[in-house]
Amino acid sequence: MFYIHMLLLLSVIFIGIRYGGVAFGLLGGLGVSVLAFVFDVAPGKPPISVMLIILAVVAASATLEATGGLKLLVNYAEKLLRKHPNKIVFLGPLCTYSLTVLVGTGHSVYPLLPVIYDVAYKKGIRPERPMAMATVASQMGITASPIAAAAAVVMATATTNNLDIGLVDVLMVTIPATLTGVIIASAWSLNRGKDLANDPEFIKRCENPEFKAQLIDESEPVDEQAPKAAQDTAKKGLMIFVLGILSVIFVAMFGKSLGLLPEGVKMSVAIQFLMLSVGAIILLITKVEPKKIVNSNVFIAGMTAVIIIFGIAWMSDTIISYNKPYIISLVEGVVKSHPWSFAIAMFASSVFLKSQAAVLTIMLPLGFALGIPAEVLIGVLPACYAYFFFPFYPSDLAAITFDRSGTTKIGKYVLNHSFLLPGFIGVVTATLIGYALSLNIIALWQWAIVIAIISFMINKMITKKEELITATN
Repeated sequence: MFYIHMLLLLSVIFIGIRYGGVAFGLLGGLGVSVLAFVFDVAPGKPPISVMLIILAVVAASATLEATGGLKLLVNYAEKLLRKHPNKIVFLGPLCTYSLTVLVGTGHSVYPLLPVIYDVAYKKGIRPERPMAMATVASQMGITASPIAAAAAVVMATATTNNLDIGLVDVLMVTIPATLTGVIIASAWSLNRGKDLANDPEFIKRCENPEFKAQLIDESEPVDEQAPKAAQDTAKKGLMIFVLGILSVIFVAMFGKSLGLLPEGVKMSVAIQFLMLSVGAIILLITKVEPKKIVNSNVFIAGMTAVIIIFGIAWMSDTIISYNKPYIISLVEGVVKSHPWSFAIAMFASSVFLKSQAAVLTIMLPLGFALGIPAEVLIGVLPACYAYFFFPFYPSDLAAITFDRSGTTKIGKYVLNHSFLLPGFIGVVTATLIGYALSLNIIALWQWAIVIAIISFMINKMITKKEELITATN
C-alpha cells in the first residue's frame, strides 16, 4: 500500500506543478480525503505550529511592505549595485540573499532583477552571470533567515520531538553554509558564457534593429524622490522591523538564561507573539492602513505558502505516519550507515515541491523517526532547495523575462538552462559546509579565515575581468 499511497502523492505533486501556487495545498487536501475515504487511512496531523509561525511572520513582513520599508531596503541595495557595477556578479546575488535573510521570503528578488540586468549590460557584463545567480541566492537565503518559514518548521519539529534545538543553533550553521554557497557559485559565474562583445549569438541577434533597440529601456522613468512623509514612514517601519528581528534573535539566545520567557513557553510560540507584536508596533507608530497590509505582495505570497504547507504537508504526514514502520525498515540501514544520505532525499523531494518549508515539514519528522542525529539534520538543511532543477519557478521566469539580452534562458532541452549549474554548485557547497560545521569538523573561525581568502581571490578575479572587458571595448 505504501507504493500506491506514494503514487497518489506524486500524482498530486505533478498536477500541482501544472497549476502552480495554491493548487498544491488544495490538491493535498483532496489527497487526504482520498486516503481517508478510499483507503481507510486516518488523517495525520496538519502542521499547525508551522502555519501559525508563518502567519505571524508574514503579517509583520507585509506590514513592513505596506509602510514602504521593503521598497526602501531595495533602494539601498540598488544604490550599492550602481556604485560598484564591476562587482555586479558578486554583489547582485549577495544583495538578493541578504534581502531574503532580512524579510524571510525569496519573493523580494523581483524589484532588483531589472536593476541587476541594467547594471550588468551597461558595464558590458553578460547579464546571465548575475541574473541566474541572483535568483538562486534569493532562495538559498531562506534557511539562513530567522523569520523564514523554514526556520519555523525546524523550531516546531524540534519542539514536537522534545529536542533542545535553538534558533541560534540553526543559524550558526545555515548562515555561514549558505553564504559560502552563494560566494562559490558567484565566483564560478564570473566566467560563465562568453562576454557580450564576443558572443556570436548575441551579435547575430543585434543585427535585428528591434532587438537592439529594446536592450536598454530608455522609457523607464527616473526614480523620483518620494514625499518626505512617505520616506519617514518607510524608515520608521524598516527600523522597527530590523529591531524586531534582533529582538527575536536576542530572546532565542538569552531567553532562558535571563528568564525573559515564562516557564514552559517554547521559542516556537515566542516567535509567534513577538512577530505579531512587531507588526502591531509598526502599525501603531506609522499608522499604515490595514487594507494595504492584506493587499501586499508579501501577504499574498505568505498566505499561498500557508495553504501549500497545510495541504501537501498534511497529505505527506498522513502517508508517512501510516507507513512509518515499513519506511523505517526500508531505509534505516542506509541512513544509519551514511546519515548524510538524508540530504539526497531532501534534495530529491525539493525538485518537485516548490517550497523549502513544505520539504522540511515532510522530511524532518521522518529524519527524527529514522534516528538521524539532530546535528546532522541541521547540517543538511541547505539541501531542501532544489526546485531550480526545473526552470519554472516564478523568480527564474522573471529573470529570463527581465534579461532583454536573451542570455538568461531555458535551453532547447529544458534542463540545459541558466539556473541549473549555479544552483547545484551553491546548494552542494552549502550542504557540505553546513554538514562540516554542525559536526564540528571545521570551526567558525576556520570558516571565517577561508572565506576571507576566497573573497580576496574573487576581488582579484573581478579586477582582472574588468581589465579584459575594458580592453575588449
